[in-house]
Amino acid sequence: MTEQKQTQPFGAAQLDALRRTMEEYRRARREDMARLEEQEQWWRLRNTDRQAQTYALAADGGHHSASAWLHNVIVSKHADAMDAYPIPHILPREEDDAAEAARLCEILPRVLEMNSFEQVFSDVTWQKLKTGTGIYRVTWDARKLGGLGDIAITRIPPTALLWQPGICDIQKSAVLFHVESVPRAEFAAAYPAHADLPAEADGTVTVTEAYYRKEVEGRRTLQYCRFARDVILCATENDPELCRRGLYDHGKYPFVFDPLFPLEGSPCGYGYIDLCRGPQTELDLLKTAFVRNALVGAMPRYFARGEGVNEEELLDLTRPLVHVSNASEDALRPIVHNPLPAAYIDLYDRTVKELRETSGNTEAGTGNISQGVTAASAINALREASGKGSRDSNASARRAFCGVVELCIELIRQFYTLPRRFRLDGGEGEVPRFVRYSADGIRPIPQTDGEGRALGYRLPVFDIHIKARHRDSYSAATQNALATELFRLGFFDPARRREALAALSVMDFEGKELIAARLGAEDGGEVRP
Repeated sequence: MTEQKQTQPFGAAQLDALRRTMEEYRRARREDMARLEEQEQWWRLRNTDRQAQTYALAADGGHHSASAWLHNVIVSKHADAMDAYPIPHILPREEDDAAEAARLCEILPRVLEMNSFEQVFSDVTWQKLKTGTGIYRVTWDARKLGGLGDIAITRIPPTALLWQPGICDIQKSAVLFHVESVPRAEFAAAYPAHADLPAEADGTVTVTEAYYRKEVEGRRTLQYCRFARDVILCATENDPELCRRGLYDHGKYPFVFDPLFPLEGSPCGYGYIDLCRGPQTELDLLKTAFVRNALVGAMPRYFARGEGVNEEELLDLTRPLVHVSNASEDALRPIVHNPLPAAYIDLYDRTVKELRETSGNTEAGTGNISQGVTAASAINALREASGKGSRDSNASARRAFCGVVELCIELIRQFYTLPRRFRLDGGEGEVPRFVRYSADGIRPIPQTDGEGRALGYRLPVFDIHIKARHRDSYSAATQNALATELFRLGFFDPARRREALAALSVMDFEGKELIAARLGAEDGGEVRP
């Protein structure tokens, strides 16, 4: 080791301390890791031939049923989440920042689009529903755009992170570790000086990223170290500029958790596999018994004397004659088949109902409305009542998305030093616009008093309001019916503008703001076409 490396702030001693902390975190998460791996394994095996290995009836090698009730629950909840895909809306806290808030409203959807965020959102939602926790990672990727760099948003599995035991907020962890397996060739290309580092049995190199905080010049900074085995690949403490400033100015760990059903003492939650695996297993066992009983009844079986009946001819259904040496009644006697009583069918139906009620995946929620219910308001009321679980999950997804947008704004503030070009799609029939944007307007702004004396800096801060992009066809039909009814009642009559605005002020429905804007201000301004 050279003298320069020995005098670096972050060296072998600091790495050993991090690795000891990581092993402590790993031991604390052992049971949670096992639970997550068991969930994924169960989800994979139950839809394959190997699924029989997970059931007690597997020993006889017979038929095993795998019904799709739990699968349908997760698919339905995922569809509800995608129907409520979040859209960011940025609001200024001060009047002077209104223009920048409007610009951020325009470019943030493009930033998300360049990250294929709809696919990322879908993957995180699948993960959240199955394991109970969806995790976003929001970082700056200096390799994007030919070295110019840009924001990167990806999904991270819960098994890839290690944090301080007992905390509920990931930002309160003393250290946060992200562990990933990198293919040997990719690792060698990225770090040619360490290309001879031993790989794992699967041909990958385990690379760990450690995030931690450190006080530097009276300021709490976010520090970062990337290492493989006992080799330090990079460390912000060894870079004078990064050590003073930290990896990111926002000082937060670049991960956002979205738990489904929260667990005390953990930032993670539990999912629908945890909740419904028991009744789903019962349904599969019961259905297996039903099918086997039906097969026994459909295939007649007999008690036969060995010297009385030619068994080979009896079992060959293509032979019209069966030879017997003794035609007495007791030479061949049918085996009595006892069909299952109706109580077992009732138990199966009750278990199905338990799973559906527990998961909130009722008939109304999946679009199966009871016969005789035809009024739009009644159908909508049933769907609203049955969708409480999905709405709660979607609300937590919006809160997590709000955290993602906050990190995006902070990365824009720090790294958009050069103007970027964005295409802004207009409405129907409008030509797209191309704009240039840099972070100059959202960086700290110097403040002075009336005599020109410096008063420090003001940092533009924004509130984030998340709207859901509803893509439910029935919701669209309901919205169209509402617009038609408002037209019939004269809401769009310019002469009744004041009455219409007064009525709108106490109403709550999607698109209310657009109608109010088209009606114009209540002070008698011109009605916008």
